[in-house]
Amino acid sequence: MTRTYKITGMTCTGCQAKVQHILSQVTGVKQITIDLATNEANITMEKDLSIESFKDALKTYPKYQIEEKEVHHPVQSIAWEEDHRSWLATYRPLLLIVAYIFFVTMVTSLSDGILNSKAWMNSFMAGFFIVFSFFKLLNLSDFAISYAMYDVVAKKVKGYGFVYPFIELGLGLAYLMHINPIFTNLTTIVVMGISSIGVIQSVINKRKIKCACLGAVFNLPMSTITIIEDLTMVVMAMIMLTMGH
Repeated sequence: MTRTYKITGMTCTGCQAKVQHILSQVTGVKQITIDLATNEANITMEKDLSIESFKDALKTYPKYQIEEKEVHHPVQSIAWEEDHRSWLATYRPLLLIVAYIFFVTMVTSLSDGILNSKAWMNSFMAGFFIVFSFFKLLNLSDFAISYAMYDVVAKKVKGYGFVYPFIELGLGLAYLMHINPIFTNLTTIVVMGISSIGVIQSVINKRKIKCACLGAVFNLPMSTITIIEDLTMVVMAMIMLTMGH
């Protein structure tokens, strides 16, 4: 079932993300969407939860107050804004960024018109990690909150979301400078493999939450494209390991 609540005290997207993260951790909550403009939250639950369970979750943040809102018709779960647009329009920012990295690294890996596949993969992975870490670092706190909503490590290890962009940046620099390729590729397999677990779980459970792959800059919904993004890096790292050095 889905119920609508009024939440006061939110003044920015950071507040919105924080409240959404806190309430999503309440046992029995399947999905939550918050409209900052109206200060309304639509919460989908496995069973009818009392308003007190949400008030208790927010009690450490007294500036945020939640109250039930009367509705005169059945409330339906509000989908992400992107769901009303085409798939291409929704993921256009992500596709453009990946395309830029893909073609620029391909051009730089050409020698006399022949593509050096190993050099291309190394450059692509360097560009991918550096660029994606940049977007996450633009708003590190909001990224950490969004990431903790689905990543299996960030959910349990406080502060991991703040460290993760720097791990990506470190991997990007390691690929760029060819530092210890075996260790770098193994680290990529572990980091991206673990990251993909939470993404896969969210997609399988059909949780409509924000994908944090581009930080808090773009409002992208979690989907199979996020799984492909993570697993592609795992596969490329595995291929790099088998190609020798």
